Amino acid sequence: MEADSKPKKSGARLCCVCNQNRAALKRPKTLEQICRECFYAVFEEEIHQVILENQLFKPGERIAIGASGGKDSTVLAYVLSELNRRHNYGLDLFLLSVDEGITGYRDDSLETVKRNELQYGLPLKIVSYKDLYGWTMDEIVKMIGLKNNCTFCGVFRRQALDRGAALLKVDKVATGHNADDIAETVLLNILRGDIARLSRCTSIITGEDGPIPRCKPFKYTYEKEIVMYAYFKKLDYFSTECIYSPNAYRGFAREFIKDLERMRPRAILDIIKSGEDFRISTTTKMPEQGTCERCGYISSQKWCKACVLLEGLNRGLPKLGIGRNQGLNSDGSISARGPVVFAQTKSTQRINFSVSTL
Repeated sequence: MEADSKPKKSGARLCCVCNQNRAALKRPKTLEQICRECFYAVFEEEIHQVILENQLFKPGERIAIGASGGKDSTVLAYVLSELNRRHNYGLDLFLLSVDEGITGYRDDSLETVKRNELQYGLPLKIVSYKDLYGWTMDEIVKMIGLKNNCTFCGVFRRQALDRGAALLKVDKVATGHNADDIAETVLLNILRGDIARLSRCTSIITGEDGPIPRCKPFKYTYEKEIVMYAYFKKLDYFSTECIYSPNAYRGFAREFIKDLERMRPRAILDIIKSGEDFRISTTTKMPEQGTCERCGYISSQKWCKACVLLEGLNRGLPKLGIGRNQGLNSDGSISARGPVVFAQTKSTQRINFSVSTL
């Protein structure tokens, strides 16, 4: 044995993919020891394969990326931009943000989105609750408190994204919903007994019967891996949680999912697979999709949820529409169940979902 030969360091594991570089991390999804460069490559390739296998996009399509400034949407914007160039998807990409009007949270996160606009060279469109509905979330929380505020925000946000997408004249909206989010939604719909949503919550493309379809390129991507990718790539994102969401019902499902993941990492994918395999009995009566008679938005009721909630706010009855069976009678009195009928007001007349009026 030559004198200048040195023994290899013990304990330094090599990347299980390239077998050359030193492993820098353990993938949460597979528990593989992997180097940074191989992690970037497999992370991006897995998303590329999901896009191809599910035919999420077609050449020439205009795609709006739902951008909040958080880790999921920031990584989605970065990765889609990279894959679009690398694999010649032929997509026109845009950033679409919703300003809910939450001081100290959304105003700060939108500054991140504005920086992303410059960093990735993607045009940005911002729509606000104040302009669309006449209310900010700060004003709504003052009226209703912290118990049911997420109901308002979730309903208004879904519709605001569609309105913004219509303004951009896009073909689809891509959202940063990841595998953890979808597993949480499966559990929530089981707990709520929401058969209609349970049957479609695992779909990678939704809203095909609505104004603009949405797709989830991160359907099988773990939240922890998104965080690691953003951290190692040094991406510019906003990491503060919404100040109004600490008591959200979803948070309990999230903690349960995290506990399962610690014991068995594949539990997230298994829950998603279970959701995909659910079969709804043919005798189960499903709600029929129609359009809201008031604003034209897709709805299974006479009036969409956003119009119900907005009418309650405008009448000083913010809890109107909270729960499944509340609404208004045609004479303006509160109804415990049955169809919801509104009198037209100035604020309701301006909400029209037809693209021609946006």
